[in-house]
Amino acid sequence: MNRMYGFFGVVWRRLLKMRKYLQATEIIDAGHPAIKKKAEELTGHLATYPEKAIALFYFVRDQIRYNAFMPRFLPEHFKASNTLARKTGFCIQKAVLLTALSRAAHIPARLRFAVIRNHLLPEKLAGFITGNDLPDHGFAELHLDGRWVKANAAFDIGTCKDLIIPVEFDGKNDALFNSHTRDGRLHIEYVLFRDSYDDVPVDEVIEWVAAVLRPEAMMPILGYPDPSGCSSLP
Repeated sequence: MNRMYGFFGVVWRRLLKMRKYLQATEIIDAGHPAIKKKAEELTGHLATYPEKAIALFYFVRDQIRYNAFMPRFLPEHFKASNTLARKTGFCIQKAVLLTALSRAAHIPARLRFAVIRNHLLPEKLAGFITGNDLPDHGFAELHLDGRWVKANAAFDIGTCKDLIIPVEFDGKNDALFNSHTRDGRLHIEYVLFRDSYDDVPVDEVIEWVAAVLRPEAMMPILGYPDPSGCSSLP
C-alpha cells in the first residue's frame, strides 16, 4: 500500500510540475483568442503531438519574419499575440509565440536561453553590440514523447537565403542553429546554455543585453538614454 501511495505521489508531483508549462501567462498568452484560433487552424487536423509541434514550428519559423532590431524591455514587447499580429520578431519573440501556440495545442512548452557566438555577424548588428557574442538568444523547448526537445525557429527561410542552412525540426531531435554555412564557413557557436523558464525573465534579458550593447543602441533596444548623447546607428 505504501508503495502504491508513493507511486501515485510521484506521478502527481510530475503532473503538477508539468502543469505550469501548459498555462497561459501575461506574456505567453496561450489563451488569447488569436493564439487559440491559429493553434487550432494549424494542428486541429493532425493526430499526434509531434505532428502538431512540427506544424507550429514551421509556421513560426517562416511566417514570422526575423528582425533582430526591435525593443526588448517591456512585457508587451515579448507578448505572443503581439508577435502573431505583427508577423515579425527576434528570437525570443518567436520562441514565446511557439511556446504559446504549443500550450494552446496542449503541448507542454517552455523557454530556454543561450549565449551564442556569431562568427559572421551582419554589419548592421555589429553596429549595435560589442564583440560577436549574443547573450540573450532564446528558443522553445517542447515536451514530446516524454522528453524536452529544443526548437529554435528564429531564422525564417527568407533570412537564410543562399548562405545559412535553415533549422529543420522533426518533432524528435533538437533543432538548433547549424554551426557552419552552406559553403562551409564557421557561423554560429553555442557558448553557454542558460536555464529554462516557464515565462519570459524580462529583467534578466535586459541585464544580459545591456552588457553588450553599444551606448548609441541603448535607447532603441532597451529604452535607455545614450550616455554619450549620440543616437545615430548604422
